[in-house]
Amino acid sequence: MKKWIVFMLTMVTAMSLTACGGASDSGSDTKTSSDAKTESDSGASDESDVEYVKGKGTLVVGITDFEPMDYKEDGDEWIGFDADMAKAFGESLGVDVEFVEIDWDNKIMELEGKTIDCVWNGMTLTDEVTSSMECSNAYCNNAQVVIVPADVADKYQDTESLSDLSFAAEAGSAGEAAINDLELECTPVKTQADALMEVKAGTSDAAVIDSLMAAAMVGEGTSYAELTYTCGLNDEEYGVGFRKGSDLAKALNDFFASSYADGSMMECAEKYGVQAAIIEQ
Repeated sequence: MKKWIVFMLTMVTAMSLTACGGASDSGSDTKTSSDAKTESDSGASDESDVEYVKGKGTLVVGITDFEPMDYKEDGDEWIGFDADMAKAFGESLGVDVEFVEIDWDNKIMELEGKTIDCVWNGMTLTDEVTSSMECSNAYCNNAQVVIVPADVADKYQDTESLSDLSFAAEAGSAGEAAINDLELECTPVKTQADALMEVKAGTSDAAVIDSLMAAAMVGEGTSYAELTYTCGLNDEEYGVGFRKGSDLAKALNDFFASSYADGSMMECAEKYGVQAAIIEQ
């Protein structure tokens, strides 16, 4: 009887050790597979954006309708200083350029989701932008300016005179941020052009837009001849944004430097009347 009990205990112990050994082996296999997956994921995240864009043959540029930087005139082709420079940059990489209109408030999400490869649309280099994107060097000076009907412009020549006005500004823009900083009433709209329409229609007293856009779209000889711009709210600089860590930013900085040196950047700027705002590269 004792021998039988000893035999049974020996068998149970052996089976337990075998089971434990099996679980250990299985766990080891699982860990190895997980490690391999992590290494694979890490490799994918470290992929060069330059090679990614060259591999698919297209640089997808996120924009809004913003004359004189990105806009359409007499057709479906996007033109403007930023659009033309983007096309030239794409050519330097050996890829086509595709322009995609985006909701400006979602620009960072669009980049991270890889629905676009860059934001190139007179984008102000704010703290939010530079902390969330890999940005190019600044290439253009700008300011946020107040737009009002021309017949009341003499009343609104400084920030102190703006307190009773209702404003419209593009959602997520530097213009909206400038209005909020002054703690003024602001209605966010989809684009800067929509902000101008709000003032023209009388649904907002004023708008805040980029000075470069104001120079092209407001005043005599434009679609908004009855509007004008008055005081500036800040000074700022434009840059191009890529995914955080992207090597496309350096590639663009090199392109900016060479195009400034050979005069092609200034030639493009003169075509769209923004030459005075260009920053030396």
